[in-house]
Amino acid sequence: MSAVTAGRPRRLGALRDVGIGMAAVGVKELRGRMRGRRAFVILTIHLLVVAGFAWMVEQFAEKAYTSGFGGSLSASADIGRQVFSALIMLLTLIVLVLAPASTAGAISLEREKQTLDLLTTTPISSLAIILGKLLSALSWVFLLLLASIPVLALVFTFGGVGPEDLVRAYVVLFATAIAFGAMGLFVSAFVKRTQAATVINLVLTITVTAGATFVFVFWTAMTSNVGFLPDQPAQRDSSLLASLARRPPEALLYFNPFLAQLDVICGTETGFGGTCGVIAAVDDQGQPGNVAAQGFGVDRDSYWPKAVAAMLVTALVMVVLAVQMVSPTRRWRRPRRRRRAVPEAA
Repeated sequence: MSAVTAGRPRRLGALRDVGIGMAAVGVKELRGRMRGRRAFVILTIHLLVVAGFAWMVEQFAEKAYTSGFGGSLSASADIGRQVFSALIMLLTLIVLVLAPASTAGAISLEREKQTLDLLTTTPISSLAIILGKLLSALSWVFLLLLASIPVLALVFTFGGVGPEDLVRAYVVLFATAIAFGAMGLFVSAFVKRTQAATVINLVLTITVTAGATFVFVFWTAMTSNVGFLPDQPAQRDSSLLASLARRPPEALLYFNPFLAQLDVICGTETGFGGTCGVIAAVDDQGQPGNVAAQGFGVDRDSYWPKAVAAMLVTALVMVVLAVQMVSPTRRWRRPRRRRRAVPEAA
């Protein structure tokens, strides 16, 4: 048997062991989370809040159109877009709150109960432990998101929003949950106390969302990046240093899921609306010298895929770091090769 064919069963066996370990840890965590009435009560309250919020937004938008002079031919579609936008922003806020909070005590609670050492001595690998903890914690967030789909599907009765728009919005929601859940899991593996991990997760979430947005706005104001047309010929320099001196990088806002959702909402607008204007100002296409942003519209669905990719890559990095924190072996150290025994001279 060759070395290549011999390596395949080992890889398949390793993947099978990781899957079995994930299932064992995940089922144990899910049983603890879903037992009792609390889970069903929270799910019911969540649906009531989302449905009540949708009804209030619909009533407010309908009253705004009926109180005007003559109304609009596309009033129904506009109301549907407003309800869709409001619900997507509400769900994004819920995910930002629940995802890091659900994983904040995943590892730190095991340390406080002094069961982490027992868990790492089992045949379950550290990777299976981390992935099982992450998926079991995020499954509750995923359940809340899936339960809200029928409520959001009601916007189809108004028009203005298609099924593909709903799919894009939920892709951003799931990517946000995975990214911030992985951040919370890394903090939980890094910090020994659950209370400290919860506070750090809250500060980290505010920093990468609101803090990065404030830095972007301040940077833009300091570089006088107001408008789409260049004021001076020197601004046409395309070098990296000149670009940083003229505008902040859009990567600062990749971890703000609200802006990614604005790009999704921009796809539902028939013209160059307010959300498209925000995305054009944030994205590179809204910078001086770009013809697409000089009053001719905006390239839709160009920002949220990059934000989703950045969040998923960050989640992968956080999972790898959390595995290193949980692993009982020495971290970041290559195993030494065994020296061959030298036969003694006769």
